[in-house]
Amino acid sequence: MGKLTSKRRAALKPSQFALPGKDGYPIPDASHARNALARVAQHGTPSEQARVKAAVRKKFPSVNVGGKSKK
Repeated sequence: MGKLTSKRRAALKPSQFALPGKDGYPIPDASHARNALARVAQHGTPSEQARVKAAVRKKFPSVNVGGKSKK
């Protein structure tokens, strides 16, 4: 997807966010999913961290969310 501009972010579907109600942590592709994991680890609550990890694990099973890597 490349750079996520504000215009592209506004066009994302709710399913493309790890926290859809808040439009938090966009995960339209694996690169952004990895970034979401890093950001939520820095700034998210434990509940948000668990929800983001679950969303990334579901949408991108090959992305390592802090456990065993699935290849």
